[in-house]
Amino acid sequence: MRSLQFLFARFLLAPLMLAALYCGALQADESKTIAANAAGAEALSTLVAAVKAADLVDTLNSEGPFTVFAPTNDAFAALPAGTVDMLLKPENKGKLQKVLGYHVLPGKATAAVVMDLTRKGGGHAKVATVQGEELTLRVDGGKVTVTDTKGNTATVIQADIMSSNGVVHVIDGVLMPTKK
Repeated sequence: MRSLQFLFARFLLAPLMLAALYCGALQADESKTIAANAAGAEALSTLVAAVKAADLVDTLNSEGPFTVFAPTNDAFAALPAGTVDMLLKPENKGKLQKVLGYHVLPGKATAAVVMDLTRKGGGHAKVATVQGEELTLRVDGGKVTVTDTKGNTATVIQADIMSSNGVVHVIDGVLMPTKK
């Protein structure tokens, strides 16, 4: 029993506590939608601007449930120069919708669900996004990572931000689909 407690503390609680420190412990009101909660989080202001530019606010206010891997402002800033500005242009709305849809899973996949999926998958799990392509989830060294089809990996820095229509996991990278 002691070893199970140690593993729980080492591989689940410790990374979540570090994540809370890293991104200022984003708070959510479980009675509000994913879109409403994200709008109140300064660390997600670039994502919120992208959701607005892609006309996806109504979608993220709908019933769901959804699981959103939400890149921070720093994650967007780490993209090649001009990428965000290019995606936010009205003529690139379709591309932006695909990029954002690649960060969303149908259903509610809490950290416990992710841990269970990866355990059953021998350390990783492939999950389908609403955009249509897959992401690979891994638990390694006490961290949950999300890898896109191009091999880019983002780490979950805060998990289980509950909303009325799903759950958000804050990540430190932007995932890019193959099909844009």
